[in-house]
Amino acid sequence: MTILLFDIDGTLIRSGGAGKAAMEGALREEFGVAEIIDGVPFSGRTDLAIIHDLLALHGVEPTPAQCQRMLAAYLKLLPESLQANQGVELPGVRKLLEHLQNVPHVSVGLLTGNIRDGARCKLGHFDLWHFFAFGGFADGLSNRDDVARFALAEAGRHTGRSIEPVNVWVIGDTPLDVKCARAIGAKAVAVATGWHAIDELHNSGADHVLADLSDPAVLRAAWGL
Repeated sequence: MTILLFDIDGTLIRSGGAGKAAMEGALREEFGVAEIIDGVPFSGRTDLAIIHDLLALHGVEPTPAQCQRMLAAYLKLLPESLQANQGVELPGVRKLLEHLQNVPHVSVGLLTGNIRDGARCKLGHFDLWHFFAFGGFADGLSNRDDVARFALAEAGRHTGRSIEPVNVWVIGDTPLDVKCARAIGAKAVAVATGWHAIDELHNSGADHVLADLSDPAVLRAAWGL
């Protein structure tokens, strides 16, 4: 059984900044922040870690209760933000996922820094949510490596099998995706469709680095499918 765990932002879709805009809107509406300060990295991180840092940067104590307020406000604003920003489904994604649906002994899931409801909202906007039978999400988790461990456990529960990490692949667009793959003993495919250059992804130690997912033959060969 081969397990394929896909990141979302920068790997499957680019939201056109919808997630960031919804986060910043939540700061304004929920906490009365008048001026947004840049300085918090979003790429490859969990929603909870981003929210913690955004609150702290804007003078709001990032207690669990305040983080939950921020998450709720973010989720409320996200659908409208996705409509307003011109996001895109990334090259080759749908064709690859449609192919994988028909491949025996392959199970396709998510490994994302998004909380579950945020992931569903984003992928639902692009009609991609239905391709994923299970996933590791960042609900209650700040560390991306912990999300990877959760995703591996979910893969086992979904398949009803003991999952060997050597048969697991993480597909993402950041060095942090590669790092969390290594945390669970998995292999990694890095695609340069996010904010990181190909050279940087090579230097992260990914097993395969691709410009995008538009050539499924390369991936099928790597995965032995």
